[in-house]
Amino acid sequence: MSGSSDLIDELKRELKAANLTYADLATKINMSESSVKRMFSQRDMTLSRVDELCRAMKIDFAELARKVADAQVLVQELTHDQEKALVNNKNTLLIGICCLSQWTFEQITTSYKISEPECIKALTQLDRLGVIELKPLNRYRLKLAKTFRWRPEGPIMKFFRQHVLPDYYAGSFAAADETLMLVHGSIGRDAALGFNEKLQRVAQEFAQQHLADQRLPASQREGFTLVLAMREWEFSAFKDLRRKP
Repeated sequence: MSGSSDLIDELKRELKAANLTYADLATKINMSESSVKRMFSQRDMTLSRVDELCRAMKIDFAELARKVADAQVLVQELTHDQEKALVNNKNTLLIGICCLSQWTFEQITTSYKISEPECIKALTQLDRLGVIELKPLNRYRLKLAKTFRWRPEGPIMKFFRQHVLPDYYAGSFAAADETLMLVHGSIGRDAALGFNEKLQRVAQEFAQQHLADQRLPASQREGFTLVLAMREWEFSAFKDLRRKP
């Protein structure tokens, strides 16, 4: 369903919640009742008309838009086949990662050796996979929830472990704005769960900061990757030296 249709559906719900009829609304905006009915049934409204309806119904447009966004069913996790389709096409995977970072069509095609037709093809594939909703003029809406995660044993994480981790950890992490820490300790299960929750909050703060900093000029932003991990583990070389119980 398109965003404009969702907006009109939310207007109808607000109209009902306010106990207003089409006739009441028609009187408020100086239109005939039949014209108002036709406007809603045909789902044909300009933004100025939507704004006028909001004023007549005494609701805030920003609040209306927020309700529409909150009503969207967002993807928590892709299927195995969806992830496999991403991994099998380098352009689709790259542009999918760009979409996760909210890059525009122009940013993608000017930053990478990807032609406009190739980018459109990848965006169309991402739309079919349910990662984005492709809109006119090559714009899109991300359909992944804030709590979205890759499948723990899925194609993306297998690709990540095989190809991405060695490349990522090959860095020195010596710059002032870089960090690599390895901390080992024996703690209780409840404490481990608590630390996992804290790590999740750090990841969410990082994602929110990324969105907030989109208002900065590109020259003032750099691409950082945050990797958070915690699991019950002992280095296999050490584990082999353990005495059998």
